[in-house]
Amino acid sequence: MNNDSVNDPECALRHLLDQVVAEIRETGNRTGCYTLSERVLGALTAVPRHCFVLADQQAWAYADQPLPIGRGQTISQPFIVALMTELLDIEPDAVVLEIGTGSGYQTAVLARLARQVYSIERIPELATAAAHRLSQFGFTHVEIRADDGARGWEEHAPFDRIMVTAAADEVPAALMRQLKPGGRLIIPVGAPYQTQDLRLLHKDEKGVVQSCSVLPVVFVPLIRDRD
Repeated sequence: MNNDSVNDPECALRHLLDQVVAEIRETGNRTGCYTLSERVLGALTAVPRHCFVLADQQAWAYADQPLPIGRGQTISQPFIVALMTELLDIEPDAVVLEIGTGSGYQTAVLARLARQVYSIERIPELATAAAHRLSQFGFTHVEIRADDGARGWEEHAPFDRIMVTAAADEVPAALMRQLKPGGRLIIPVGAPYQTQDLRLLHKDEKGVVQSCSVLPVVFVPLIRDRD
């Protein structure tokens, strides 16, 4: 148990970010990402992770590991949050679609970087709780709905950036259609509860998509209506 997470969350957060920065540097040869930008570091510093975990997980809020948030879902490992966020290269005027709101932690990080964030969560209870939590932090430029994330959010497309925080067996076609030319999409691809391939996709100005493998990961599965 990490008592610093409970008694001194600011100190625990600084220690965690030091770990994350070191891990980013150490894995750079595989991911192509060697450092975190000041904007991403600032967003991670500004979002208190202990406010997005369950009460019985508070002691581990600033451990570099995923944690359960209920309904079989998790809050991602901070290293993965940092890496995926950095690779998206979110500009201040960007409109971002997130698939898999969860507790709202990654959503809050994205909201610190983008002009507008739309987030879809398949489990209504989690969507409601995350929306309430984010409103308490004053994020007026975040909109959440409960739905099948693989369908995207057509009425707000196209998106500059799309982040998927659940594993799909393939990249959903609807998400690729809703990605703006010049945009980026990051998604874990693979079988449920097994090692998956974190992929970063770029759509150029002509609509041609290039995909690169970033890192082996393990995410909960993307829940679709057909399931």
